[in-house]
Amino acid sequence: MRPFELLAPETVEGAVGSPGTFLAGGTTLVDLMKLEVLTPRQVLDINAVPLRGIDTTDGLRFGALERMADIAGHPGVYPAISRALLLSASQQIRNMASIGGNLMQRTRCSYFRDVATPCNRRVPGSGCPAISGANRMHAVLGTSDSCVATHASDVAVALVALDARLHLVSETGSRTVELGSFYRTPGDTPEVENDLRPGELIAEVEVPRLDWASNSTYVKVRDRQSYEFALCSAAVALRVEDSRVVDARVAAGGVATVPWRLPAVEEALRGAPATVAAFEEAAALAAEGARPLSGNGFKPSLLRRTIVRALLELSEGSRS
Repeated sequence: MRPFELLAPETVEGAVGSPGTFLAGGTTLVDLMKLEVLTPRQVLDINAVPLRGIDTTDGLRFGALERMADIAGHPGVYPAISRALLLSASQQIRNMASIGGNLMQRTRCSYFRDVATPCNRRVPGSGCPAISGANRMHAVLGTSDSCVATHASDVAVALVALDARLHLVSETGSRTVELGSFYRTPGDTPEVENDLRPGELIAEVEVPRLDWASNSTYVKVRDRQSYEFALCSAAVALRVEDSRVVDARVAAGGVATVPWRLPAVEEALRGAPATVAAFEEAAALAAEGARPLSGNGFKPSLLRRTIVRALLELSEGSRS
């Protein structure tokens, strides 16, 4: 780790008015600084900035510095969000990590985290060795010839499925962006991972009210049940009436370069009977446009099965 200056602003104005890298829980930033993937000269500890609070009175609102554990355990939080948070990390990490930091975490691609190897996200134009290298954990959707790294966040998948928005603040004012459009697929500029502008800070996460999202879940498939990143995941909310699907929200993780919303699957589910056959037919659309690599050709099939598993879990629960 290289030397850096540590500052601790106590106001939003003080935070956004200072150059430097924001530090909340530190569960990602400190790791990357130790590896010298990130070498900020100035770090801003923003834990004293008043960006906390959980409000479930009309939809959901989370201050960006709320800890993952507190949101996961709060009454009124939709099950898909709570479950995604609980499956994200160990209890110790959930107690430290903030919701804003989780949404901003960097990819876990081993090439990105190894400064001895090329990586277009770390050094634009240096190459992407994962395309022909060790790529079992990598993306099959939203990829490009420049990058195939997956997005690491679990809860971002659930939030994208539920149309979450980010409230951002800067010296020049504030703005609101849809989380689904906040993240950027790599294209020719994989180093640009999101729409956060210089000096801008996530202040709040908002999830619009969706009463039937109480029937939602997050299914995560991984190599081990303890702390591990997803090979594939699905966040699903399902509204079933008279054994027919009235509405659905579906997004996938572990298979794409960003949290991957699946509108074609949602549309195929609307009006369909809540049956295994209908779920399988809708899920068959999930991997359209997939570009498997040498080590992850199993992911399109796994994605389809993961979505069906989540749909079955919710449809069986709605009938009980």
